[in-house]
Amino acid sequence: MTFPKNRVLLALACWLAPLAASAAETHPPLLVCYPGGAVNEQDAKGAMDALLRVVERVGQWPPNSFTSQFTVKADECRRLLDEQKPGFAITSLGLFLELRDRHNLVPVVQPRISGRVSERYRVMVQKSKFKTLDELKGKSLGGTVLEEQDFIGRIVFAGKIDPAGFFALKPTRQAVRALRALDKGELDAVLLNEQQFSALGSLALANPLEAVFTSQDIPLMGLVADGKTTTPEERARFARALEGMCADPEGKKLCDLFGVESFVAVDRAVFEPVVKQWSGKN
Repeated sequence: MTFPKNRVLLALACWLAPLAASAAETHPPLLVCYPGGAVNEQDAKGAMDALLRVVERVGQWPPNSFTSQFTVKADECRRLLDEQKPGFAITSLGLFLELRDRHNLVPVVQPRISGRVSERYRVMVQKSKFKTLDELKGKSLGGTVLEEQDFIGRIVFAGKIDPAGFFALKPTRQAVRALRALDKGELDAVLLNEQQFSALGSLALANPLEAVFTSQDIPLMGLVADGKTTTPEERARFARALEGMCADPEGKKLCDLFGVESFVAVDRAVFEPVVKQWSGKN
């Protein structure tokens, strides 16, 4: 049994890895940041090498045109953005919000899943063990998304809880491992993103779980660009290529594999509420 570990971000990492800009040899590799993920970097490179052919064909780039750099470490992502200044990157929403001003980041595309381009985060507990989030103060919280504590505090908990001060944080690289620890009583709670929550039915657990907290709708993050070093035409080309991905016979197989219905060009207004929330203007 497999369990998604933020597979949308991984899918984007696989599909978009080749993309840099129109002339790859004059631009840094596309930077792919997958913070907190359980993906082996060598395995990820192999997956990217296998799948980039589809993206290049759909986007009408010559085969073997582009390169990428992949990291699962948020600090490494920050360093590479500073040093390489890539025109395009795949980041988590938290890294986008943190680094958008420093690197002039603008969203380009989002994935659509189950008809939505947003998700919710949930704090899961054994049923009836805790009734409210307040009862979890000082208790252990696991999950794959805990590396980005500022994002969890400012956006997921809407600035009402400082995760490090409220919980005993137990970050994990695999959601299924955290959920099994919760099932055994080794963790008090687990924070899940939308895809992890949707896959709960495929995981055999001895104890039923329930959510004691559900976040607001939070936009799904995809490809971002440096708004100063890329042109509107380059960004539009990327968007068109990805919008055609799931309509392509081979591309559709990849979309189906990762549960993505389509990729859509970003309406930047979608991100305005979380940008304001991040800056404390709400």
